[in-house]
Amino acid sequence: MRITRVLGAAALLFGLAVSPAVADSSPSPSASSDDSAPTSAGTSFRTATEVEQGQQATASGSTGDYLYWSFPADAGQRPTVRATVKLPGTHGSQTWQIDVYDGLRRRQACQYGAQTRTAAQGTASVELSCTLRTVRAWSEQWANDPLPGTYYIRLTVVNLAAADLGQPVSTSVQVDSKDIGGSAAVDGSLAKPLVPGIGVMAESQEEDSTKEAVLAGLEPDGGWTSGWWSDRWVWTAVGAVLAALAGIGGYTLTRGTGRPSRVPPVA
Repeated sequence: MRITRVLGAAALLFGLAVSPAVADSSPSPSASSDDSAPTSAGTSFRTATEVEQGQQATASGSTGDYLYWSFPADAGQRPTVRATVKLPGTHGSQTWQIDVYDGLRRRQACQYGAQTRTAAQGTASVELSCTLRTVRAWSEQWANDPLPGTYYIRLTVVNLAAADLGQPVSTSVQVDSKDIGGSAAVDGSLAKPLVPGIGVMAESQEEDSTKEAVLAGLEPDGGWTSGWWSDRWVWTAVGAVLAALAGIGGYTLTRGTGRPSRVPPVA
């Protein structure tokens, strides 16, 4: 009877711990039609168009242009960038490529996805995708790990015939993230996310400090949450409770249920 109670309590605690972990690992919802979604793209890192995760940004351009967007990504997220390029009716073979850079403008490797694709002659569109590694809350200075902050998307054609240069194209870009949770947590966090900014001179000569003009203003939903907390603390607590329950169960099994026999008095 006691063993049954111990196992029941352990199962209940395990279920409570699994529920939030499963909820955190679900991908973010897809974007619906949004009138506020961007309809243009920048031409450099400094003029990149900001797009929120889940939004579908569109832009018109010409083959040969560099198109730039930026989006925020926080620790524990694994962003996936998808881009679609609609090509003109008549064109030769073209190769398109999508690149993702972090707030330090370091090119980030794609964990998987079709980062470069070639559209054969007469193809109506080409689709690209790039899934980054999980964003870490902290990393060594020599490492190239993705860190919380602003990320840049660059879309361009890398190979085409000279006759196709300058032809009009329409593009769409969307970023979605999957929350990985405590399995990607590390012991440390950045003092501030990698959001690019430039220092500008103070408006008054009496002010000695400079003001900072932020080049990227978007933040994740709920703000930047990088820090010490993650759901791995829940798993640690549950493991400790299960170990204690296992110890109680083992003690109950080994101590026996009978009362010790009475020792006869010594004559």
